[in-house]
Amino acid sequence: MTTAAARAFPNIALVKYWGKRDEDLILPVAGSLSLTLDAFATTTTVTLTDEGQDSFRLGGDEVAGEAAHRVTRFLDHVRDLAGASAHAVVDSTNEAPTGAGLASSAAGFAALALAASRAYGLKLDAPSLSRLARRGSGSAARSIIPGIAQWHAGHDDASSFAEAVDAPDMRMVIVTVSTAQKAVSSREAMRRTAATSPYYPAWISSTEESLAQMVDACAASDFTRIGEITESHALRMHALIQSCEPPIRYLAPQSIAIFDAVQALRGEGLEAYATADAGPNIAVIVRPEQAEDLRDALAEFGPARLVGPGAGAALLTDAEAARAGLSEAPA
Repeated sequence: MTTAAARAFPNIALVKYWGKRDEDLILPVAGSLSLTLDAFATTTTVTLTDEGQDSFRLGGDEVAGEAAHRVTRFLDHVRDLAGASAHAVVDSTNEAPTGAGLASSAAGFAALALAASRAYGLKLDAPSLSRLARRGSGSAARSIIPGIAQWHAGHDDASSFAEAVDAPDMRMVIVTVSTAQKAVSSREAMRRTAATSPYYPAWISSTEESLAQMVDACAASDFTRIGEITESHALRMHALIQSCEPPIRYLAPQSIAIFDAVQALRGEGLEAYATADAGPNIAVIVRPEQAEDLRDALAEFGPARLVGPGAGAALLTDAEAARAGLSEAPA
């Protein structure tokens, strides 16, 4: 019985990914840039089996329906690459709430990409692994990469992957407004936005401009400019989503209050900038020396966790596999 286990962390986009130009290959309409975290990991084991179908457990519970179908479609792609036919048992655990806008799918498919590729005998370099993870969830391409990752939009499967970008050291405070699963998935919201928002073409061109500016700011270690682009781009994305038909609103009143509080803190000399993925929870980037002050200032809005840049997806060692409750060490 061949088993492999991997762990990956979510990433929070500083320049957002919102919209696909190819649904099958999951090619984005524009590139993006994110910070991979050192918290809220997903741990995934893949065990090849003689059973006649795949099975998927999340947090110990058997998963069916579309979520299970996504995993099987992904495994089919891995099997095609490996020239294999065996089915697999997939067992995942999320430390972040699933489907609440904390990028659990990014961590999940990054971990699955590494564990499945290794279980089926593939040994992929980082760009190839990023391309594979992208086929499960677009933002998973970035969770393969440690720290700051730029996902190139590319023009085909081979050219759309993430790679590391040098940037100044920073920290992030995650304020959990809600752990509830969102009513409209990111995939569905992206489709609705592309189909109905009158502002969608401008979103694509402005995102390309924002990404170019962000890459320059990272190269210059200009934290202030990084923060300004981060906050502006997040608010643009949420405005875009609210402009679709029927409108979708991910930000809650408490989310808006946190954006306002961060702006007020900047006026008091605490330099921080807020962002939010497709959900109500807020992430705030800050200089390392002010990180604890920011966490304390935002604690009144909900559980506030201080996180830093994290590692890319990695195979588990024997000891880590044992602590994760695996019956066998990863292959």
